[in-house]
Amino acid sequence: MKQFETFALVVAFGLGSTALVRTQEKPAPPPAKAAAPSVAAPALKVQVVIGRYQGEKKLSSMPYTLTINAGGHATLRIGTRIPVSMMPGTNASKDAPAGLPFQYQDIGTNIDCSAAEVDGGRFSLVVSIDDSSVYPDDAAGGVKGNPSFRSFRASNSMLLKNGETGQFMSATDKLTGETVRVDVTLTVMK
Repeated sequence: MKQFETFALVVAFGLGSTALVRTQEKPAPPPAKAAAPSVAAPALKVQVVIGRYQGEKKLSSMPYTLTINAGGHATLRIGTRIPVSMMPGTNASKDAPAGLPFQYQDIGTNIDCSAAEVDGGRFSLVVSIDDSSVYPDDAAGGVKGNPSFRSFRASNSMLLKNGETGQFMSATDKLTGETVRVDVTLTVMK
């Protein structure tokens, strides 16, 4: 029995000292390093204003606003689909029988914008615009009862600073003489 007690004491002492040695062998984990603060891309507000003018008289002004991070891309799609009669050879009238063939025409504004930060607090904007609308009946010179459509497409890049506005494009409609002007304003959001 004494041998057993001696053996038990030796084993207990051996296990205890091994646990003590193992505890001492394990180095304490290094303190966690604070993560370096990441520099987030600035958030930008890009306002696109499509204005229509007859001479210097403003006829309409349609503002669109996109929010985008520098280095990112934003897309805006807004509009409607209108039915257009496909009645061959004649004008569609309000009294025309129901069931005539028609197709839908997309009308509206599509804007794509990407932004990149460049030196000196400036931002490079690449903007693409596709805008379509229905001519007023008396302006189109088309066939009475059938809508006529106007459209413009433009794509350009420009450098702007915070709070700066630049004229993106200006063009004159051949049919009506109206001038379309597109202005872009950049605001860095805080």
